[in-house]
Amino acid sequence: MSSTGWPRGRIGWVAGTIVLLVLGVVVGLILDSVLLGLALAVLVSIGWLIAYESWRGRTPGLDDPFDDGAQL
Repeated sequence: MSSTGWPRGRIGWVAGTIVLLVLGVVVGLILDSVLLGLALAVLVSIGWLIAYESWRGRTPGLDDPFDDGAQL
């Protein structure tokens, strides 16, 4: 089995990112600033990536009840 280097399940994230960028351009046109719309779309896209990867659950057992966030 040959690997293409493209991880499985990324089609949904890529499609969502493209939709978010298009919506960002539309919002930017409404606000008369395409750059502002693209900047907002990039920020939302980063959140989309985090939420999508979290939803996919690729890191089972990551929860550590004894880690209060202060440990380095």
